[in-house]
Amino acid sequence: MLIYLLRHGLTEYNAQKRYQGQRDIPLSAEGLSQLRRADIDPKVVYITPLQRTAQTARVLFPEAELVVVKDLQEMCFGSFEGKNYVEMEHDADYQAWVQANCESKCPDGERKDDFSNRICSAFSALVDKALADGEELLVILAHGGTQMAAMERYALPRRDYYAWCGPNAGGYVLDAADWAEKRQLHLVKTVQYTKDAEAGV
Repeated sequence: MLIYLLRHGLTEYNAQKRYQGQRDIPLSAEGLSQLRRADIDPKVVYITPLQRTAQTARVLFPEAELVVVKDLQEMCFGSFEGKNYVEMEHDADYQAWVQANCESKCPDGERKDDFSNRICSAFSALVDKALADGEELLVILAHGGTQMAAMERYALPRRDYYAWCGPNAGGYVLDAADWAEKRQLHLVKTVQYTKDAEAGV
């Protein structure tokens, strides 16, 4: 079975490097216009409750049924959401969080370990079910943090959490042949579903 683990398209918050987390930020006009239909046609695509995932999925996979999985949504950055690092350069809580490699608890938000455990529990349940049902394809369209958490824990070759943040409307194709025995996924390739990527720009 192949797994496509994808990130939503570009938002204004992405362009402004703001922490969007669990804010329900839509795709920007630019982000929506950049998208192109994917080269696969899954029956089902798993998304999150945040509209940017559904908006992206409707362009990439117009024929697919969209199924919401709440626990796949992005990390809650608490009081940091809506701001960027420039605006918080004198924020003591933010500086302390950065000094802790962004692994301590965000004020009114999540701790990275708790977030990763939430993502990986939801992700592994989808993989287990797809394999049990004999599916050949599993498509998940979520967030950068979703990718980082699942890829750090399960993907080979091993990479650091932050190394796995894919570009908007891009992501990873994984082979699940060793999942049942070893809880490991092998990276097959990366994909990018934007018009400029298709044109080779």
